[in-house]
Amino acid sequence: MAGVIVFDGVCALCSRWVRFLLRVDRQDRYRFAAMQGTHGRVLLRQHGLDPDDPLSFLLLEDGRAWTDTDAIVRVLVGLGGPWRLAVVLRAVPRRLRDRAYRALARNRYRWFGRHDSCFLPSAEQARRFLA
Repeated sequence: MAGVIVFDGVCALCSRWVRFLLRVDRQDRYRFAAMQGTHGRVLLRQHGLDPDDPLSFLLLEDGRAWTDTDAIVRVLVGLGGPWRLAVVLRAVPRRLRDRAYRALARNRYRWFGRHDSCFLPSAEQARRFLA
């Protein structure tokens, strides 16, 4: 079963992350839900995250939920190939990794920009997105 990544659809950095995953994930391992959409909001709430103030990255896979840098590392490792080397990031204490991630999340619009509307996938990519 494919994992589901909940992302900020108006965040320029987050949209680039999703486009990167669409390009690199040739096994269609991941599906995507914008936090601005119905599915994304529900999934965030179900896992104790505020959909109106999301400072967390959410990955749902194998019946479990991962957030923040644990989720990011899991996604990268799941891509296989050279991306599996991301596992070395786990050597950095989670507290430090997540502190850096939270700083990035709090400043993502200021540093990377914000779109007026959610990322729109191509017709071919649309099957991988939850409404």
